[in-house]
Amino acid sequence: MTAEHTHGPDAGVAWKHDGVRVVPADQLDTNTAQTPGMNRAAAINFARVGAQKLWAGTVHIHADAKTGAHHHGHLESVIYVVKGRARMRWGNALEFTAEAGPGDFIYIPPYVPHQEINASADQTLECVLCRSDGEAVAVNLDIEPVEKPETVLWIDPTHPQGGR
Repeated sequence: MTAEHTHGPDAGVAWKHDGVRVVPADQLDTNTAQTPGMNRAAAINFARVGAQKLWAGTVHIHADAKTGAHHHGHLESVIYVVKGRARMRWGNALEFTAEAGPGDFIYIPPYVPHQEINASADQTLECVLCRSDGEAVAVNLDIEPVEKPETVLWIDPTHPQGGR
């Protein structure tokens, strides 16, 4: 096989420079949509690798910190907790809450107002974030949150006995 070997509908593409991309951890781009209280860094997006249908990067929230309320427009988001403890609040008045730890995934549907909170007083919350478009969207909101949100335990419709 040569670097020019091709298959399928893109038979004319030179895969050497238009195939798999590796983005080193020390080369993430912080010039992306930001929300107060967190640091987002893009790894995969349209500008960097030509991604058409997804955005991926990292999110860090300092110990005992929280983000401002926001949503991501028409995009679906998935957060994977690498290190620390995430507390999510969501709803029109951030009236619902749930927590996630290392190895847990968090799904955020389009347009859902939410807030990420680092539930640890002494450890940075580190997460990987993926969204359903090649560009970042973050719409910051001015929401007065309820004082005591309702804890929501997740019920998996395919495994109704599971969840936390």
